[in-house]
Amino acid sequence: MIETTLATGIAYLLGSVSGSLLLGRLRRVDIRTMGSGNAGGTNALRSVGFFFALGVVIIDIGKGALAVGWVPVLVGADRPITPLLCGFAAVFGHCYPVWHGFRGGKGAATLIGTVLVIQPWLLLPMLGAWVLTLLLTGYVGLATVISGFALVPGALWLGGPWALVAYCAVVAMFMAFTHRSNFRNLAAGTEHRFEKVRVARWFSRAGRR
Repeated sequence: MIETTLATGIAYLLGSVSGSLLLGRLRRVDIRTMGSGNAGGTNALRSVGFFFALGVVIIDIGKGALAVGWVPVLVGADRPITPLLCGFAAVFGHCYPVWHGFRGGKGAATLIGTVLVIQPWLLLPMLGAWVLTLLLTGYVGLATVISGFALVPGALWLGGPWALVAYCAVVAMFMAFTHRSNFRNLAAGTEHRFEKVRVARWFSRAGRR
């Protein structure tokens, strides 16, 4: 139990290392003061650029993977539930980082890193739901939340243990919570939409020709 608690704490501290804020210090920018104010990959892309956002995503995915695959081994925590607790701790740390005044991102990239190690097959329903929702609506935030909930039926279909199904359900609800501002913007009609990827836009353009 002590090893699991220690591993969870280290995973939280690792998750608190924000890719956007770490790279932002090198560029002398704080993306929390730019765009949507979120310290995540999407805002990094909109506010700074592709290569900056790519570095952010690599760091955020990597720390999620390390939290699950490396931290339990580091402290000798061999309980089956330990990687799952570490995974959630890393996602929570990304959203509420102790190193950055508890103002972080929304956790999607770090969640992907945890899933990559815990059960990589779950990335398929997650990615499929994200792409389909994005193509139909153009809303990245909505696509991210729906992709999170796609983990649950995916885990059930794979016959995963109850702990894995519970992990998927908890992180899906947490993703919905961290994206609550996106839902408010959707209700107000102010949510940013990527029109270029929306299928409906393609058909409407084709119909005008």
